[in-house]
Amino acid sequence: MISIDEAIVYKDIPNVKCYKLNVTSSESIEKAKTAILNDYKSIDVIINNAGVGYRSFVELSEDTKIDSIVDVNWLGVVKVCRAFIPHFREQNKGQFINISSIAGLVNLPLGSFYHSTKQAIESFSECMAYELMDFNISVCTVQFGNAPTNFQKNVTKCEPTSIASYNAMMKKITDILNKKTCKNQDLTASIVKKLYTISENPNKSFRKYTIGFDANLMKYLRRFLGYRAFNFVIRKKVLKK
Repeated sequence: MISIDEAIVYKDIPNVKCYKLNVTSSESIEKAKTAILNDYKSIDVIINNAGVGYRSFVELSEDTKIDSIVDVNWLGVVKVCRAFIPHFREQNKGQFINISSIAGLVNLPLGSFYHSTKQAIESFSECMAYELMDFNISVCTVQFGNAPTNFQKNVTKCEPTSIASYNAMMKKITDILNKKTCKNQDLTASIVKKLYTISENPNKSFRKYTIGFDANLMKYLRRFLGYRAFNFVIRKKVLKK
């Protein structure tokens, strides 16, 4: 946890131990790794789940916010994997489950930065899987849509602008995503159940797992329609253009 003080919520739950970890810091990752291995003989699974959102028009984007989302969403996954590969290799087993998103499968309005990082996770994970085949290390990605968490509330958005078209699009997309989040009440339980199943049954080959109606619908629409028809559907159905 980046804020270890919040670990108090887990104090009465058996078999749960929390460590301080900032995925943007290689030093922090190494300290957490050392602390974990002091408490446990081996690590079986790493789930890379840290993520932040940044909803902005490219024209209005800010360097610091771009750097932040790249540092957490993509480089954080890279650094954590890099740190734990030696342990997995030495014990000749291990599994990386990298949480991507529906954004790693398709491209949607106002997703320039978030989608880019999630698609980077997909490419990174697939390439890394080839490197680790000889060491019995499994790699997979997991994609899903908007779960009923505080993620959307915490998404960083660009400020309102004098450009009416931008303001209208921001409101439309934000309203759609908030509505989806409220509707997907069963998604969190499905995600937890699927992650447990994957952890218990590592696949030797690289796999992409998609969870939930929204993510599966988008995946199949993109696959069967192709990018031109899919783009047309999004413009007509979402943006009404």
